[in-house]
Amino acid sequence: MSDPDCLFCKIVSGDIPAAFVYQDDDIVAFRDIHPVAPTHVLVIPRKHVASLAEAGPEDEVLLGRLMLGVRRVAMDLGLVAQGYRTILNTGSGAGQSIFHLHAHLLSGRRFSWP
Repeated sequence: MSDPDCLFCKIVSGDIPAAFVYQDDDIVAFRDIHPVAPTHVLVIPRKHVASLAEAGPEDEVLLGRLMLGVRRVAMDLGLVAQGYRTILNTGSGAGQSIFHLHAHLLSGRRFSWP
């Protein structure tokens, strides 16, 4: 299931190129074109889900795959020892600008809170 107007759906379909670092049947991961850290990867489900707020019970397994995908990418990129931050922005008020569920995987610098 995809949205023909969604930027990330177009990346998943191959209509827009991206620097993929991981792919499987459920998720893809690619480097952010506007990184805010030395390592900034977006991990997204292939299925279009607008945000975490839009996910339903039928997406339970997919949400788990998304988080395990973040873990896999962090391991593959050698980020576990230095640490990494995972962010899910939900809604425009929280900074979500592309309405396709995605996790930001950030590493390579110190982060402050919040």
